[in-house]
Amino acid sequence: MKIVVLDGYTENPGDLSWEGFEALGDMTVYDRTAADEILARAKGAQVLLTNKTPLNAETLAALAPELQYIGVLATGYNVVDIAAARSHGVPVCNIPTYGTAAVAQFVMALLLELCHHVGDHSRSVKAGDWSRCPDFCYWNTPLIELAGKTFGVVGYGRIGRAAAKLAAAFGMEVLACDAHVSAGSDGVARMVSLEELLAASDVISLHCPLFESNREMINREAIARMKDGVLLINTSRGPLIDEQALADALHTGKVAGAGLDVLTVEPARPDNPLMKEPNCLITPHIAWAPKESRQRLMDIAVDNLKAWLAGSPQNVVNP
Repeated sequence: MKIVVLDGYTENPGDLSWEGFEALGDMTVYDRTAADEILARAKGAQVLLTNKTPLNAETLAALAPELQYIGVLATGYNVVDIAAARSHGVPVCNIPTYGTAAVAQFVMALLLELCHHVGDHSRSVKAGDWSRCPDFCYWNTPLIELAGKTFGVVGYGRIGRAAAKLAAAFGMEVLACDAHVSAGSDGVARMVSLEELLAASDVISLHCPLFESNREMINREAIARMKDGVLLINTSRGPLIDEQALADALHTGKVAGAGLDVLTVEPARPDNPLMKEPNCLITPHIAWAPKESRQRLMDIAVDNLKAWLAGSPQNVVNP
């Protein structure tokens, strides 16, 4: 069986092993694959693994009938035309659960940096500012205590629930909204409407998948409903936010700070309006990427392929 990985570097830059796949077939791993290289590299493969390299209908038609299985080395699978894959009888399997703890932890990392600006203060000390300071201590930005404040979770799935538990551990009141979760409380979060969450939260963290119905849900109207000085966190999908509206709100102080691990267009464009806002943290889509999390992804990807070989495919997104 011929197995081809089109863009393996992001999942495994060298600190993991592909041995689980290598035991199942003749494997070739490419760090990155450009659009004009896909067909030549994937031709003849029975198993194709991709992270962000797109597999459109035309490509899938050209790879049929040899191609029998597609594994997505991520949770999101919009890089694959799943309807076209289904028409060729090719299952597409993703990795739905590997990064819950890592992403929730990263939410708090962004939030704590917005509250304390630890990196900036460390750089200030190393630049000599503390040595020259006439006082015992100093701070260059306002410092924010989280206890007693309200943490709003938009999207109460696995990651949203994990982030809520961490926020509660900091002594925050937690509100959540999710169209698929009934009203009430689970002992961590109280379920409310989106309108109530926007109005009541000191911190808002986005944890919903992207649909056309919620594209740019954080827009000028939504921001106007928020508290003055709110903090906004997004580790979910960039297009949930109208980036120009957020940039304007950051500039006026309506939004006191934002921590974003995702943008509408990735990699970030130099002309993205958020790039110029000093109170906006932007990280390069790395919430999922601790080694422990990537090892879980690798293990699940191997298990997915084994399950398909055994005739009982799992995590299929195009049944």
